[in-house]
Formats: sequence, C-alpha cells, structure tokens
Amino acid sequence: MKNYKIILSGGGTGGHIYPAVAIANELKSRFPDAEFLFVGAKDRMEMEKVPEVGYNIKGLWVSGIQRKLTLKNLMFPFKLLSSLWNARKIIKSFKPDVAIGTGGFASGPLLYIAASNKIPSLIQEQNSYPGITNKLLAKKAQKICVAYDNLERFFPKDKIIKTGNPVRQDLLDIEDKTVEAKNFFNLKHGKYTLLVLGGSLGSKRINELIEQKLDFLDTQNIQIIWQCGKLYYQQYKIYGNTNNVQVYEFLNNMDFAYAAADVVISRAGASSVSELCIVGKPVVFIPSPNVAEDHQTKNAMAIVNNDAAMIIKEEDLDADFENKFSQLIASPEKQKQLGEHIKKLALVNATKQIADEVETLLIPSSQSEETKK
Repeated sequence: MKNYKIILSGGGTGGHIYPAVAIANELKSRFPDAEFLFVGAKDRMEMEKVPEVGYNIKGLWVSGIQRKLTLKNLMFPFKLLSSLWNARKIIKSFKPDVAIGTGGFASGPLLYIAASNKIPSLIQEQNSYPGITNKLLAKKAQKICVAYDNLERFFPKDKIIKTGNPVRQDLLDIEDKTVEAKNFFNLKHGKYTLLVLGGSLGSKRINELIEQKLDFLDTQNIQIIWQCGKLYYQQYKIYGNTNNVQVYEFLNNMDFAYAAADVVISRAGASSVSELCIVGKPVVFIPSPNVAEDHQTKNAMAIVNNDAAMIIKEEDLDADFENKFSQLIASPEKQKQLGEHIKKLALVNATKQIADEVETLLIPSSQSEETKK
C-alpha cells in the first residue's frame, strides 16, 4: 500500500484544532505509514498544541479581517499574499495526496493552493452557520462534512455529507474514569463537582459570572474545575486552590475533566456541543452572543429543544443564574433526565465517517475494490 501524505489545516481555537487532530489520529490508525503535516497560523495556539500531540506543523503569516479599521486590516493583503506564497511552497515540498481543512485562518490559503494543484480536498464545517473561509473553499472542495442540517444554502448540495463533528476518542468511554479523574484533580470524592468551560481562549462573561458567584457556589457545597482560558488566566489564577476552586488556563486531560464533573457550564461552540452530547452530563449553556448569525444560541437551542440541556443567555445571567442553577443542583431527577437526553443526540461515529470520506479521496473506488479482493 502506498505511503500516503496527508496535510491538515485548522486552528485559531480548540474548536478547529481538535477536530483536525481527531481526524489525523483516525487516519493514522488506518494508515500507520502515512506522513502527516499540519499547517496553522504562526501566532495562534495550534503552533503549541499540535506538536504536543505528536504532529509536525508549519506556520503561515495569516489572520482574519477585523470588523473595524485597524492596523491588522491594513496588513491583511500582505499577509494573504505571504500565506498563499508559503502555502504553495509547503504543498510543492510536501506533495500531499489529500488536503483536509477544519476551519481557521490558515486553512483558507492552504486548501486554496491544494485545490489549485488538483489535490483532492475535504472541508469539515462544525457550525450551523459556516465561517467565511469554508464558504469560499466550498466550490473547490470535493467533499464537505457537516454537523447540522439545512446547509445547502451555503454549500453545493451534492458535496455535503452529514457526519457530525469529530471529537477526541478518549471521550467515548469516561464512565469508568470518575475515581481516577477526581484523584487526578485532587478533588474530594462524594462532593458535587462543577466543570466550567469558556472555550480555549476563555470567556470574559463566564469568568466574571464565576468570580461573582464563588460564595454562592460555596454555600451549595460545590467544588469547581474552572478553565478560564489563555486570555484570562493571569487575572483569575488567584482563586485557584481556595474555596474548593481549581483554575486552569487550558485543560489537556478533557476526558478526566468530564469524568470528574457532575454538571457542566459551557459556551455552545459546535465542538463543545458535540463533545457534551457524547459525554452525557447535565449542561447549562451560556452561548456567546458575539458570533456570526448568533450561531452559538442556535447550537444550544438544538439541544435545549430536545429537553437535553438548560440555557441562560448572557443578558439574563444576573437575574436568573442562582435560581436556575440551584434548582438543577437540587433535582437529581432533572440532572439524570438532561444527561440521558443529551447523550441520545450524540453522533459518535463522526470521526470514523469523515475518515471514510478522506479514504475515498485517497483510494479511488476501483482501486479500493482491487485491494478488497
């Protein structure tokens, strides 16, 4: 069998990075001799996180367009030309057999150059409302893997495959990890544990909420794993290891974090929603209102409308949080119901299905039939 070369690009946030890593891991299990290369944005978190999980990565000088006039916007044309030039050099040197994009600034130039060089490409769109990068790439991609229905208004219908979002495979079975996970985080066994997730970069409003409600949560006898994000860690680390609170910039052991948790407060980014469906814990979504087409609220409501999670909008936090949260904590029946219902919405085979689609690009159907004989 040919030693395939597979190039992937996705970054800026964990929601783009970890789907790409999950796809790479699945393909590596199928093609152990394959060579993998990631391409990211030079100053973004993928340049640190991808090597941590064992893959090589090259960086492009690229960023998005800001909504207001800034120096970064004035630099955008130069960054775009630079990233296209360097993406061309990377493609020419690496000679990939397939290109995979999971969103983020760097995936645009990389997949555009790959497609221009007749390299089969697949894009994976996590959200109910696609980002501009994937919308622009859709015409050139062979396959578009999505997690939501009704995306024909953005993408060519004949290219769309609904797979769900790829997730870390270690999340598929966390039931037996609870004791080990609580030991890992130095938590008290038998005490209620809240996991707070504001996204890989952090959520200003969720962090403010938790800071304001620490005394309230303490009266509820709750211990907290608080992932405050890279942008806010220096501000909030002072609360760590006090009042049953542990503060983290980033959580690398998400399987343990979910296993230790009894309830989760989270943003409603697409990857987070997909993970939480698989994990099957009661969730309170606090969607970010600062995203295109308010898609986090739409992501959350798709779960809430199935009686599978709670939602509190940012504008209602001051008025509603204590009442709604204390009602949830006081009702084991409600917690069980939410956990069971959200788990029914999980698309657990997403990673494998996306890898299947990549495999059809790597191995033409006629050749695939020959290998089966």
